[in-house]
Amino acid sequence: MASLNDPEKQSLLELAFAILQDLHQPGLELPSPNHTRDYLRMLLAERKAEVFGCVYLDNRHRVIEAAELFQGTIDGASVYPRVVVQQALTLNAAAVMFFHNHPSGVAEPSHADEAITRRLKEALALVDIRVLDHFVVTVGESVSFAERGLL
Repeated sequence: MASLNDPEKQSLLELAFAILQDLHQPGLELPSPNHTRDYLRMLLAERKAEVFGCVYLDNRHRVIEAAELFQGTIDGASVYPRVVVQQALTLNAAAVMFFHNHPSGVAEPSHADEAITRRLKEALALVDIRVLDHFVVTVGESVSFAERGLL
């Protein structure tokens, strides 16, 4: 198996990430949950610390912005609903998708992940912003809260 230090493999990864970025540009509709999942894996999977962010969407589910909002440590990140809601209102978002990585390599959502998702969903509901999904990303896989029925 080639390592990430292999120049050929690194070039392929950079090309794949560029293609996925093109599919997630502001103003474009998200092509599919699998493209979004792949994009987030490319963006976050190799991070050594936990990162939490949002993809802000308009009322037709077109990307307004994908933003990394909070950075943490190897096993957690503090997430503040006020910041998420404030950014969503600033961008005039109609919907959001959350994402964060698990540097441990285990994509299974924790109880803390489920709790913050509920808090964020409740806070955003107060200003009529829908939560479409929350992805937990690792190098090898990602888990969708929507697919698991956790939203």
